[in-house]
Amino acid sequence: MLPLVLFLVLFNISLSTAASDSVYESFLQCLTNQSKPSDDLSKIVLAKSNSSYTSVLRAYIRNARFNSSSTPKPIIIITPEQESHVSAAVICSKKVGFQLKIRSGGHDYEGLSYISDRPFFILDMFNLRSISVDMKEETAWVGAGATLGELFYSISLKSKVHGFPGGVCPTVGVGGHVSGGGYGNMIRKYGLTVDNVVDAKIVDVKGRILDRKGMGEDLFWAIRGGGGASFGVVLSYKVKLVPVPETVTVFRAERFLAEKATDLVFRWQTVAPTTDPNLFMRMLVQPSRRNNELTIKITIVAMYLGNADSLVKLLQKDLPELGLKKENCTEMTWIQSVLWWNNFENATSPDVLLNRDPDNADFLKRKSDYVQKPISKDGLEWLWKRMIELGRPGLVFNPYGGRMAEIKDTDTPMPHRAGNLFKIQYSTSWTNSSEEVAKNSINMLNRLHSYMTGFVSKNPRSAFFPYRDIDNGINKNGSYEEGKVYGVKYFNDNFERLVDVKTAVDPENYFWNEQSIPPRRTT
Repeated sequence: MLPLVLFLVLFNISLSTAASDSVYESFLQCLTNQSKPSDDLSKIVLAKSNSSYTSVLRAYIRNARFNSSSTPKPIIIITPEQESHVSAAVICSKKVGFQLKIRSGGHDYEGLSYISDRPFFILDMFNLRSISVDMKEETAWVGAGATLGELFYSISLKSKVHGFPGGVCPTVGVGGHVSGGGYGNMIRKYGLTVDNVVDAKIVDVKGRILDRKGMGEDLFWAIRGGGGASFGVVLSYKVKLVPVPETVTVFRAERFLAEKATDLVFRWQTVAPTTDPNLFMRMLVQPSRRNNELTIKITIVAMYLGNADSLVKLLQKDLPELGLKKENCTEMTWIQSVLWWNNFENATSPDVLLNRDPDNADFLKRKSDYVQKPISKDGLEWLWKRMIELGRPGLVFNPYGGRMAEIKDTDTPMPHRAGNLFKIQYSTSWTNSSEEVAKNSINMLNRLHSYMTGFVSKNPRSAFFPYRDIDNGINKNGSYEEGKVYGVKYFNDNFERLVDVKTAVDPENYFWNEQSIPPRRTT
């Protein structure tokens, strides 16, 4: 005879399985009723008992912190193959009473596109990855489930003198990248990714498929930087391609503290945001061991839309502290620079950008800040000491200025433009699954973030929405008050307009997540 405790455990498992089976059948029946009779929908609806469920779930988990046995799992994963499937999925998820999480590439740093403490489904968009490039119009329609690498590759097949100002990581999904704002190494020349979007298609809370004209300008504004998953399911974006020269130039330069790195960083703060907009100079600041001693290493990773001679001449004038020489530079095509940025060898074929690298993730935590006034040399030296004491977390400085300073902060939901010298990404990663290692790693990052308080924006202390950080606040009850805590950090005054749009298009807050835009309650 089974012990009572074991009997109860098995009994509860049996009840849970039966309930899940019932939900699956109800949902599949609804989906069938909403779709064409010829569609075999069972192949796109995966219950936990399906042999493909685990591999599909794990494929686009990009933070290993959320890939454990204790991580909450979806009741069902829906993998739509056409737009009508998305429409039906929204209608039927609402009907059976389950939360819908929307995942394109899975790069949400806090996993909010594929985890929840509430019972939920995942709408996994990876099959909706079509890309149609129109060189006559110099535009492309891109499915939300496509990756940036696939978009860049598709452009390169049609033109050697066109590109797109998207992020540098090729496995990032287009849906999340664009709807969150998106930026890349052409930000100073062409602005954010969303500054180059001209149309979109979305499934709204009623299951309707709407383009820009159908959804109206307010909703179109909101899904270009306000997070598409707060308002519906973005199916695709129409993006404007941008001209790039036949030759671009890249370089990587390292300096340590003993090599006057502090002087270089101090100057970089005013030069990188004000120099020629064709030049983007990212700066990495990392604790590093040299000669058996922990110090700070500065790495500048840069791309210039032009040849090496003009770049060297420019930096001899603007940043002589770097001492850049032509032999430090490499000339290449724009698509080759995409590969270079991801540490591929120069001879690598661009079709490597089609590799989605599924089920591959580090343990990580990220945070963000904005710097509006240069940090003094004394401040930098104080910061180096704190970073050396901590020993591990790093900083990434991304310069603004150029086109970013010309676009009004209300043109899209992403307001951090003129007045910001550079954005900071705080970064720590680890490989051990130990909870103690995770706790210590996150604690060190939080301490570094705290040390930076006096150097960054204030009232609010702004943050970059795509660098999702749950420490900025969490919305458990869908209330305006909870949403405002993180909303003003990500969107400043644009938060209120986002709330108005949300109230108009999804007043019942079906499209909710832990950091979504809340509706404005009238009762």
